[in-house]
Amino acid sequence: MGAIPGRAADPDKQEEQESFRQRELEPRLAEAREGKRVMLFMDAAHFVHGAFLGMVWCFARVFIPSPSGRKRFNVLGALNAVSKEVLTLTNETYINAQSVCLLLLQIVLYYGSKPITIVLDNARYQKCALVQCFAADLGIELLFLPSYSPQLNLIERYWRFLRKKCLYSRFYPDFKKFRTAIQRCITFAPYEYPDDLESLLTWKFQSFKKVHISAA
Repeated sequence: MGAIPGRAADPDKQEEQESFRQRELEPRLAEAREGKRVMLFMDAAHFVHGAFLGMVWCFARVFIPSPSGRKRFNVLGALNAVSKEVLTLTNETYINAQSVCLLLLQIVLYYGSKPITIVLDNARYQKCALVQCFAADLGIELLFLPSYSPQLNLIERYWRFLRKKCLYSRFYPDFKKFRTAIQRCITFAPYEYPDDLESLLTWKFQSFKKVHISAA
């Protein structure tokens, strides 16, 4: 079984997603491949300091200790669709519009004068007037995804990969070690797992037009 956002099963929503992929996403990705544009996928991940349960083959059920889950490490990331590198802004409180603006500034300073497009979802702190005006002042194009379309955001795959590599079935007794493990994985993933990332972060996006969707 696989899960999709509820309204993604609607034929009209599927058509909207396909149109966005063909008319908006793929032409810009083609320009990024040719070096004419920087193409980034942005999203935030909120890592709660608790147990991330994985699966192991064993004869008896295995348990791991779990911290209290009272602290979390927030990572706002922008994934380069071509190089697979990730620029991040992190904190231990919450991500807001000011956080997004700080990352936009970091992106411009890093990539310079090339045209920049950032694909992102419709979270309020990303689509608010402050962020849109700041992006326009910096010369950044914000390309907002259709609603209920997480499968069109490459960085969603990256967050799942990150959890698998450094969090699933692992116990970090204190928050500092937990945070350091995540930061280290983000920093070194392009060097330690280049083949995995190349295979995972392809530009083939899931379509729900011809999948079997259970009615119950």
